[in-house]
Amino acid sequence: MILLDGNIFKNMLAGGAKALEVNRPVIDELNVFPVPDGDTGTNMSLTMAAAMREIAPVDTGDIGEIAVAFSKGALKGARGNSGVILSQILKGFAVELDAKAAVDKKNFAAALKRGTEIAYSAVTKPKEGTILTVVRVMAETASSLARKRNMEFEEFLSEVIKAGEAILQRTPEMLPVLAKAGVVDAGGRGLVTVFEGMYASLTGGDIPVIDPAKTAPVMAPAESKEFVSLDNDYENITFQYCTELFITHLKSAVTESDIDKYRDYLMTIGDCVLVIGDLDLVKTHVHTNDPDRVLKAALKLGELDSIKIENMMEQHRKIVGEREEKEGKQKKQLKPYAMVAICAGEGMKAIFKDLSVDVILEGGQTMNPSVYDILNAINGAKAQDVFVLPNNSNIILAANQAKELADVNVHVIPTTCMPEGISAAIAFSPEMTPEENYTVMCGAFSELRTAEVTHAVRSTRMNGFSVKEGDIIGIYNKKIVAKGSSIGETTVDTVNRMAEDAEMLTLYYGEEVTEQDAENMASRLQQAFPDLEVAAYFGGQPHYYYIISAE
Repeated sequence: MILLDGNIFKNMLAGGAKALEVNRPVIDELNVFPVPDGDTGTNMSLTMAAAMREIAPVDTGDIGEIAVAFSKGALKGARGNSGVILSQILKGFAVELDAKAAVDKKNFAAALKRGTEIAYSAVTKPKEGTILTVVRVMAETASSLARKRNMEFEEFLSEVIKAGEAILQRTPEMLPVLAKAGVVDAGGRGLVTVFEGMYASLTGGDIPVIDPAKTAPVMAPAESKEFVSLDNDYENITFQYCTELFITHLKSAVTESDIDKYRDYLMTIGDCVLVIGDLDLVKTHVHTNDPDRVLKAALKLGELDSIKIENMMEQHRKIVGEREEKEGKQKKQLKPYAMVAICAGEGMKAIFKDLSVDVILEGGQTMNPSVYDILNAINGAKAQDVFVLPNNSNIILAANQAKELADVNVHVIPTTCMPEGISAAIAFSPEMTPEENYTVMCGAFSELRTAEVTHAVRSTRMNGFSVKEGDIIGIYNKKIVAKGSSIGETTVDTVNRMAEDAEMLTLYYGEEVTEQDAENMASRLQQAFPDLEVAAYFGGQPHYYYIISAE
């Protein structure tokens, strides 16, 4: 049976990163919307690349050290929702493999399960039919296969990958938007690709290259089935004593089933349960209020050694005291409030600066900033309360991850586009409390309507439109509402779909539009919609000819 040490695991991770890099364009093509975007393949590949840079200087055979460093690098470099979720899956490996020199099937399965739980908990509203479903099924399969003693690790990993591929093919059954586009979930495809690269490295095979012709699901659409998501709470730890011990010289009558029952029992009296080993040695870790019951249960299996019981509440008091002392010193040097905005385009940067935004971080559709980038911007604001305007739905999750890592109070305003960010920034008042500002800023864009005029970067069929690469398209409410060969005609058609009952229409023109063309467009819209007050401002955003807001 193969035991993975640090060197083998490091090579496997390199294989996974390489597979993502090679297949990035194909995975990007799976994105449902045909707009210029920081696509899934790119985001996941950049996340893995950042993690590889973190472990490059780690010269050790300790798999735990490799896993922890890799997880740290992935979190720092996580980009987009898919990158953040991938980093959380890798965090599960760090949690489970920390302090381990080598890993077997059971450890690997436990790490995959822990990664699944952490990934689900990182998403406010987990959605089935995504990368979350794929990793969950792979983890369930791994847990089942890990019990088979005669199965070699290569076969074990191959079967786990097959299970991931099988459920990936079913993702269109769970998400109608995938079925309509005729594709499988891009994040799920990226995850399976990572594991395929790891398997190739382990077995000495070639890095897999996805055939673009085989990216569509192979299974016919079937009746949707309801999937149960995981429900875990990692924030409220209610068990006081961290209890660790080894069970040695197990009794001759003890079986693997007895060890499994022992693990199940510990889960009823505590959390953070870790029971690993075999019939020669079993290591136990559990947080519980009844360490005596843990010892009593362990004694039924064998002799006890290296018993350690620590009072986590006392440790917590000490940590909180030190943290409060540190925060007190920091707060004396920090200003009360600051705003951080993520945007693209010189004009947009100028607008946010005029609205007293303290730190401007470049990013948006074509390049999602990493968690580490956003954290640096938060720290650079040097304020006790920092309001972050992500201005892109694919950046909100990364912003929330940065919030968890920050030492100051961070309030992520869930703005999904730059006009929403502008409305939120206008609503900010230094005279209000942080809670009042959060409420007012979130409400400022609740009735704002926004649309974009851009060009299609791939051919597709959506919402009754047959779109070819290079067509000018208008997007409103995440749907294509207009198509044409003319920017002007497409813009008018788009406004016609969004401007009903509106009083004010604002055009933010991009880097490919001249000031004269923008003024002419504003005049044309003013004539076409006489009840609207129309204004045009230089945004300078790439790829999008116009970003439009109506209110």
